[in-house]
Amino acid sequence: MREGPLAELFRKTEAAQRAQEAPAAESEQRPAGSDELSPRARAALEATVEHVHDFEEPEEVRKKPHSAAPPVSPPATEAVPTEAQTSRAARYFQTILEPAPRLHRVPPPKGTAYLAAIRVVGVGGAGLNALHRMMDAGIAQVDFIAVNTDMQALAVSDAPTKIHIGEGVTHGLGSGADPTIGRAAAEDAADQLRATLRGSDMVFVTAGEGGGTGTGAAPVVARIAREIGALTVGIVTTPFRFEGTRRRTAADRGVEELRAACDTVIVIPNDRLLDVLDRSTSMIDAFQIADDVLRQGVQGICDLITTPGLINLDFADVRTVM
Repeated sequence: MREGPLAELFRKTEAAQRAQEAPAAESEQRPAGSDELSPRARAALEATVEHVHDFEEPEEVRKKPHSAAPPVSPPATEAVPTEAQTSRAARYFQTILEPAPRLHRVPPPKGTAYLAAIRVVGVGGAGLNALHRMMDAGIAQVDFIAVNTDMQALAVSDAPTKIHIGEGVTHGLGSGADPTIGRAAAEDAADQLRATLRGSDMVFVTAGEGGGTGTGAAPVVARIAREIGALTVGIVTTPFRFEGTRRRTAADRGVEELRAACDTVIVIPNDRLLDVLDRSTSMIDAFQIADDVLRQGVQGICDLITTPGLINLDFADVRTVM
């Protein structure tokens, strides 16, 4: 039987496969350790093995466990501010102090001019009218205090500080032109008056003599102001002639009591105003002019203390004179 080219191709392929399988079979049948090394290669291998056996680990490496876990960093905590940072923050975030009580002034810093604490106390109805006149005039660096037994008069007053005296004596009413009631009302509120006037350098007590509250309470207010160490000046008016002899008599007694309680007393007789006023001047205008005279007396002294001039005067000079 004749073979074709396809059979010849099969024979060649089969022979090639047997040739590839023969080396693999020989390697499987070769016993272990039968590989032969050259003398040079065997000597190099033995030297390498001896070098490996002679190697020793450093002591610190032997002591250190190989399985030790890496150190764990502690949890992050809030940074504690240093003392310098705390003091710096305190300057900017300082707790706001409670404001000082009304009329209790804070001493000025060193190296600055001292401003005297001047207070004007209007006592009674005429005293409040004069006080309002001074407030309208805008007297600088002066604290105004209204003192009265009449709650209705205090309610309409624009004074920043109001003191109602005699609450248990007059029950919110006036003194009824009785100086004894006015004096008792002021004594009843002595602690409140003393607390309000504390820290004053100079106190003006202004009132209209002849009535009840102004005549009886003004000497008590002046005595308290003098007891706390303030230079006390009384500025009062005496009644007009047409107001009657009773008011004039009460006014004379009130002036004497005020002189004993004050360092200086300035008395302005309203009758003298009639000599300079026109006969057509109404009674309301006459009382307003009397209030303005009180205002001029207080403002003149305050300007001497607070306003520098060609011949400068300060509170020490005024204290020496008075």
